[in-house]
Amino acid sequence: MDNTLLVVIIVILALGFDFINGFHDTANAIATSVSTRALKPRVAILLAAVMNLVGALLYTGVAKTIGGKVTDPFKLEHGLTVVIATLIAAIIWNLITWWRGIPSSSSHALIGALAGAAVTSEGWDGINVGGFSTIVIGLLLSPIIAFILGYIIMFLLKHLFARTSPHQVNKGFRTGQILTAALQSFTHGTNDAQKAMGIITLALVSAGWQDHLEVPLWVKISAALAMALGTSVGGWKIIKTMGTKIFKIEPINGFSADASSAAVIFTATLTHLPVSTTHAITSSILGVGAAKRFSSVRWDMAGRIIMTWIITIPISALIAAAIYAVLSLFH
Repeated sequence: MDNTLLVVIIVILALGFDFINGFHDTANAIATSVSTRALKPRVAILLAAVMNLVGALLYTGVAKTIGGKVTDPFKLEHGLTVVIATLIAAIIWNLITWWRGIPSSSSHALIGALAGAAVTSEGWDGINVGGFSTIVIGLLLSPIIAFILGYIIMFLLKHLFARTSPHQVNKGFRTGQILTAALQSFTHGTNDAQKAMGIITLALVSAGWQDHLEVPLWVKISAALAMALGTSVGGWKIIKTMGTKIFKIEPINGFSADASSAAVIFTATLTHLPVSTTHAITSSILGVGAAKRFSSVRWDMAGRIIMTWIITIPISALIAAAIYAVLSLFH
């Protein structure tokens, strides 16, 4: 098949992935502010869309990591087929988890799928072990750090405002949640939108259209807009899970969770590491809930979410491997 047609297909799929990522992960960024009524749902979604767009346009370090650290685009013999299989598999898993209302990780889905397709194409030589290991370690550590940070912030705020009336505390932190929701959405854009940019850039290198991993301006703009449009749709099923099914969130809890997870995500962006915004936000909510009252957290729901995290990379890898095997018949 002609390279130009394959690249066009990849761009469409990548922007589709970014669009789905927008409504799949938007819920993570605004769930707490919606559940505490700090923001009306439509206002929250509009705020998230705008801040996602701004964040996506300002950073590209994560895109270079996705484009060159999981696999080497300069060595892939059938790189375009690998990318197509990767995107189809990641989209399938995202839609399954969205339909089930489970806050799964788009990052895990994409990275697992890329690894699965690359190994099927090139054998184990298709993986950059060092780069892939660094990314996986970052994905594993970020939720642990987010949990601890959420616990610490909530613990400190709980004791700091112990003698303040609950009404005053809720009123003040409900206003503060507007700021943290905006910050959360901005950091989501700085990290998650980069993943589609990196995949498109990988495809451009594999097609021989460019010899470097710098992200072209048109890729930045199109990926940022796709995510912002997806964000504007919203993900109500996941908002319900994040905002109500883990524990009853009050404004001070939402503020603590958003602030801690935004700090983790933005730190990862500055170090060019792709992390799961879903994992960071969910883990921070769990940490905040544990600090508020350990028994108030629905640990059965938390366990279900964590199980989805564990299986996402291997299942996405297997789906991508199967899709690549089918597509390779047409080489």
